[in-house]
Amino acid sequence: MPVQPHNAMVLAAGLGLRMRPLTETQPKPLVRVAGRPLLDHVLDRLAEAGVTEAVVNVHYLADQIIAHTATRTAPRVMISDERDQVLGTGGGVVKALPLLGHQPFFHVNSDTMWIEGVRHNLSRLADAFDPELMDIMLLMAPTATSIGYSGLGDYAMLADGTLRKRREHQVVPFVYAGAAIISPAIFDGAPKGEFSLTKMFDKANEQDRLFGLRLEGVWMHVGTPAAVAEAEEALMESAA
Repeated sequence: MPVQPHNAMVLAAGLGLRMRPLTETQPKPLVRVAGRPLLDHVLDRLAEAGVTEAVVNVHYLADQIIAHTATRTAPRVMISDERDQVLGTGGGVVKALPLLGHQPFFHVNSDTMWIEGVRHNLSRLADAFDPELMDIMLLMAPTATSIGYSGLGDYAMLADGTLRKRREHQVVPFVYAGAAIISPAIFDGAPKGEFSLTKMFDKANEQDRLFGLRLEGVWMHVGTPAAVAEAEEALMESAA
């Protein structure tokens, strides 16, 4: 049966080094694209998908994010404070698990954006996620049509959505679009302290419980000042 996550985790604790000089005085999630902070673009998508509570982790210039989200009600924002420690993308989720509950939750990077297709992609992700078969389902963007991305891809995807991780020097057609549904059970036995969330992706992959869903629309990785301009141009063109 499909799931309907009402909780989400938004990663907002990074230093934003590649986004300098824009991040010298503000955290990356508050960098504006088309007049709105990246973080608000993400939270708006989550609200549209039925999320009522979002955990946002903070580290760099945390006070600005805390103040910015304080009055947000759709979704309501809970802060996972990492100012005293660096936990990485995986350790940050482990710290936030008590706030996320026992059901599958959305997991979204604060620098990911996309232009929707016919249906909202997070709703499509929820409809496709089967907790009997999957521990993690990633939203996957075709590398050929993505904006702000020039890498070799992350995964190949089989017809049933099963993912196969890119081997060294291999080129694959899909890149992780920074949005997923994750079952908290995958974190049983997870490392303590700082670690990368890709360890959990690899764990699910080894157990054939890592799946992907092709993004409908256009994905934009907003990781540099130049990518901000590219994203704004694409948004303007899509609205024309």
